[in-house]
Amino acid sequence: MMIRLILVFAFCISLISNVAAENVATENKELKSGVFDPPRMAPDFSLASSLDTQFTLSEQRGKIVVLGFGFSHCPNVCPMTLANLAQTYKNLGAMVDQVQVVYMTVDPERDTPARLREYLANFNPRFIGVTGSADELASLRQSYGIIAKKEVHKNGGTYEVHHSSYIYLIDRDGLLRALVPFGKSAADITHDINILLQEKTQQAAL
Repeated sequence: MMIRLILVFAFCISLISNVAAENVATENKELKSGVFDPPRMAPDFSLASSLDTQFTLSEQRGKIVVLGFGFSHCPNVCPMTLANLAQTYKNLGAMVDQVQVVYMTVDPERDTPARLREYLANFNPRFIGVTGSADELASLRQSYGIIAKKEVHKNGGTYEVHHSSYIYLIDRDGLLRALVPFGKSAADITHDINILLQEKTQQAAL
């Protein structure tokens, strides 16, 4: 298990480096995560959610969206990421109402809306999970530069999904602003979100 975790971690770090080289500039003087320079519109989506409603990203204008990718049977990486985001929610205090964590599954075979709701409630009941058809999710992962690979266990027929483990910070205008690598502390994530929260939306500036 430890060897597998190390391999998954190395795989994810490699993916982060590739995406960072293509999409993200060097470290911003203010943000502690990698930044998109220039920022660009986050690919929109409308998917079934853990709230038993349709979740549409573009309807979140005015909020900071923290978008991650994972699955409920993930043994190590996803729980660590979600625990960090749960602590981030606590750190934000009264500002938390202006931030929404969204977790898009890479395992639609097992992650129904009900399953996502049950799983995410272990970290924070405000987190929203989203799912869709395998083809729909694959297309969205490609749009976001996310890679997921299914690995079937030799014994028992169960499987894991190795996947990119970074998260995106999307600002109030729906623009991709930061790429947060796996292992970033809750304090650093809070720091970056607070910077985005202090910015005015383009609409408000007009």
